[in-house]
Amino acid sequence: MLSEHEAHLCPVRAMAAWIDASEITSGYIFRRRAAGDRVQDKDAAMTSEQFLESFRNNLVDIQVEPSPYGTHSFRRGGCQYFASMRRWKLRRICEWGGWSTEFSSMTIVKYLISWNDEPEESRDNFLDPDPKPSILCHVCKRSCHCAY
Repeated sequence: MLSEHEAHLCPVRAMAAWIDASEITSGYIFRRRAAGDRVQDKDAAMTSEQFLESFRNNLVDIQVEPSPYGTHSFRRGGCQYFASMRRWKLRRICEWGGWSTEFSSMTIVKYLISWNDEPEESRDNFLDPDPKPSILCHVCKRSCHCAY
């Protein structure tokens, strides 16, 4: 169960809001699209290609270059959230994602680190004995070093 300050991350709440807003009462929730972005049939599911196109169009709407993103971006986002915000251990993240915990293929690294990630801090600050806190800690709600 997500806490109240993380309610915006709850997939159940998001789905309930979507169903309420869409007024769908039967059939698929995410429906196949026809020409002109019209719903083709309530009994036909949206294809993965149509979902990806819609997702990338949403990124364009918010001025984000869509080419680096795909459907695995949701898994990567969840993986990175659990590692950086929830401080989950790698083994737990692997169990959540359904990945091997033998760490032989290092699939987990592909989800945690990518070429298009923004650096969180300058390399010059890594060994600074007196770093200046710059982000709000999700644990203690202050600017502190446990936020790193």
